[in-house]
Amino acid sequence: FLKVYWSYGGHIGRQEKGLFYALDLGGTNFRVLRVQLGGKEGRVVKQECDEISIPAHLMTGTSQELFDFIAAALAKFVASEGEDFHLLEGRQRELGFTFSFPVKQSSIASGTLIKWTKGFSIDETVGADVVAELSSALDRQGLDMKVTALVNDTIGTLAGGRYDDNDVVAAVILGTGTNAAYVERANAIPKWHGLLPKSGDMVINMEWGNFRSSHLPLTEFDQALDAESLNPGEQIYEKLISGMYLGEIVRRVLLKMTEEASLFGDDIPPKLKIPFILRVRILALIR
Repeated sequence: FLKVYWSYGGHIGRQEKGLFYALDLGGTNFRVLRVQLGGKEGRVVKQECDEISIPAHLMTGTSQELFDFIAAALAKFVASEGEDFHLLEGRQRELGFTFSFPVKQSSIASGTLIKWTKGFSIDETVGADVVAELSSALDRQGLDMKVTALVNDTIGTLAGGRYDDNDVVAAVILGTGTNAAYVERANAIPKWHGLLPKSGDMVINMEWGNFRSSHLPLTEFDQALDAESLNPGEQIYEKLISGMYLGEIVRRVLLKMTEEASLFGDDIPPKLKIPFILRVRILALIR
């Protein structure tokens, strides 16, 4: 499940100036961001961000419905752009698209979806270019914006860390899903058959959410959750530790305790029988 992701040049450039937008789609919420970059000296001058929840029905609906919802939220965010943000003269608004699902990337700004994870299941999007899907939705919104880069969230986190500190060599995502990426010596990568980059380094996208092993401590609750999931047998490590599934595991434990030990008295709370009703943000409030 290791992926050679992109050639690493040693130092992330800090010469960029102007207004840039970002869209981060990787789970039950997505984020939109704008940032004013001031070049090597100014670095990040100002940034603003907003987070939007994705309705559950859109995670299993149609591709157009999902991307239209995202594009509409992005258009609303762009409309709130204040005077502190300045688009360079003659420049179109540019968007970096963080798409945190397995993708076969063919260029810096195109990639076809291999499969959905984290509770999404929209068959028509599998095999489609996700940048083209988003671009079409932006056009339907009348939004003059070009997607200039497609990146995985873990790679984006590593690049962002490197922007601030050249000694950063790894990034870990623990959110709706989980993943890790790190900098490796290119000559140590058996599956790499192209020319070695000048820096000698390569970034590896591990996709460790799909790790599975007989040594993983799977409980009866983990096994039942996997069997009843949209992708049984896949993303096992992710189902053990990520935010998408922790609340559901706790719900299943509480339900069994209620059925066998009358945890809440003689009656079982009806809502406790509803899958995924207990979200991880509720667990985080428990002290």
